Amino acid sequence: MNWNNLIAEIASEGFAGASDASITGIEYDSRRVRPGSVFVAMRGGTTDGNRFVEKAIASGALGIITDSSPTFDHLLVYHAGLPLLEVAHGRRALAQASAAFFNHPERKLAATGITGTNGKTTTAFLTESLLNHVQCKTVLVGTIEYHIAGQIRPSVHTTPESRDLFELMAEGAAQGATELITEVSSHALDQGRAIGIAFDVAIFTNLTRDHLDYHGTMDKYFAAKRLLFDGTRYPAPRVAVINAHDPRAEELAIAASKAGAEVRTYGIAQGDWRACSYKLTPSGAEIALETPFGSASIQSHLAGEVNILNLLAAFSAAHARGVPFDQLIASVPLLKPVPGRFQPVHAGQPFSVIVDYAHTDDALRNLISLARKGVATGHRVITMFGCGGDRDRTKRPKMGHAAGEGSDFVAATSDNPRSEDPLAILAEIEPALKATGTPYIIEPDRAAAIHLALEAAKPGDVVLLAGKGHETEQILADRTIHFDDAEVARSVLAELGYGLSYGETQ
Repeated sequence: MNWNNLIAEIASEGFAGASDASITGIEYDSRRVRPGSVFVAMRGGTTDGNRFVEKAIASGALGIITDSSPTFDHLLVYHAGLPLLEVAHGRRALAQASAAFFNHPERKLAATGITGTNGKTTTAFLTESLLNHVQCKTVLVGTIEYHIAGQIRPSVHTTPESRDLFELMAEGAAQGATELITEVSSHALDQGRAIGIAFDVAIFTNLTRDHLDYHGTMDKYFAAKRLLFDGTRYPAPRVAVINAHDPRAEELAIAASKAGAEVRTYGIAQGDWRACSYKLTPSGAEIALETPFGSASIQSHLAGEVNILNLLAAFSAAHARGVPFDQLIASVPLLKPVPGRFQPVHAGQPFSVIVDYAHTDDALRNLISLARKGVATGHRVITMFGCGGDRDRTKRPKMGHAAGEGSDFVAATSDNPRSEDPLAILAEIEPALKATGTPYIIEPDRAAAIHLALEAAKPGDVVLLAGKGHETEQILADRTIHFDDAEVARSVLAELGYGLSYGETQ
């Protein structure tokens, strides 16, 4: 592909120069520009790529696409002859350029997008597993990791920039993948990172308080999620799968239906796809499933009510993508828990230790309820949690209240403090935690807090290590360090006299 071919696929305000030289890449980060790259200089939420056009040119950029008129005019004067394109929307141009450069992988993959505050990752993994069960090759993009036709790679962002997403899709398509399953964050929807992908199926898991540091209000947060369904910025999905329990469900269903989508709802005792009854068991749940396409009694290995909802969402989505009802039911015994989501840590100890990603008050409340109903019946729940720095401060007292209200003992600690003082974050958590009357400790050192929580456990108790789940790093003000809750827990359990010699496995 050359410059002339590329710009023919991009909506532009103006252009200068032509070139038949082969393009070697599309980049939005000047540090990745190599000779022959086209650099897309676009305004972002925290930085402006137009500041780095000179660096990109110095690194050998073949041409520049910019969403800044002053940058375009500057380049016309100081880099006469360099192919240029001025566009109104930088991220849209990035998506169009990337789709063209990577030979339009979006035309080869049917896309399922999942948005919501909680449950995106588990629902994505389950949907992929159901599609894999009927021999569909998949590309999965999400919070924990990326999957490319069976290959596992570390995740960089929940929803990457369009250029990186198209590259992942192209690699998958080249290996025979026909399905894309991707988590679509509210940030990504608002910023336009999913432009260029026509989602066949879109799933809405829920909306609870989170990310108000970015969106400002819950209405704006919901408006970002709604973009995946209402056809205003992205094409409306063919099928919209919506959690019937969420207070915004009806509003979202109406918007999706008006945009032309077929709406499917799911829930417990309500919705098109529903668990009309269920029984939680130590190994998961027994569910009486009813759908417009059949009914069945199933035994899930996924613990808790929230995972019943995640399973129903995945069932509905996979069925919309062509998996027959009987194949969905046959897949259930093969479905496994997701890393960092109610993940047990076994070292022969006489109490349970669970690592979970719960980092909102709603998710923490659900986690504690699940632990009390399914694991700690008649025993104590000990919860360790923290709140991230440089993020929505209003959820800190809410999380303190949720932890204290549901637990028997709480260890409040650091999550990813980032640039904030961990003690200042804890000072915003503590009043609401203290008001619940539940015994607690404040320990800013997360490893020390894990030690204190495990040391306090008695036989039959359950210790919840909440907030980081699958994450293996902790972001501090001056550095990022390796930190894995499960790894630290195993080390502490060994110090306390437990270990694999007790006949358990990791």
